[in-house]
Amino acid sequence: MKAELSQSGIELDERDFFADPFTGEELRGLIGDAPVSEYFSWRSPSFRKLGLKREEVSDNQMLELMAEEPRLIRRPLIMTPDGKLIVGTDKKAMADLVSG
Repeated sequence: MKAELSQSGIELDERDFFADPFTGEELRGLIGDAPVSEYFSWRSPSFRKLGLKREEVSDNQMLELMAEEPRLIRRPLIMTPDGKLIVGTDKKAMADLVSG
């Protein structure tokens, strides 16, 4: 993926959010008005260990959990040049980004 973006002339500003975790406020700013659940890693073993039910977790709780445990953030996160946050595993969004 990195190579595809680089070949398309897209520069990356990378952040290791395990070493430099996001705050809940940063995550809210990145996600904007989009549903927080789209960026929450529901399938993560870290989520299963919490013993929570998906339908019981509020947006604010998801943000707090992602700030506390970066494994709960779907990744890689990519901010497009036009300011849209996408998950790098979203093949359509990545294709649109690379094709310009």
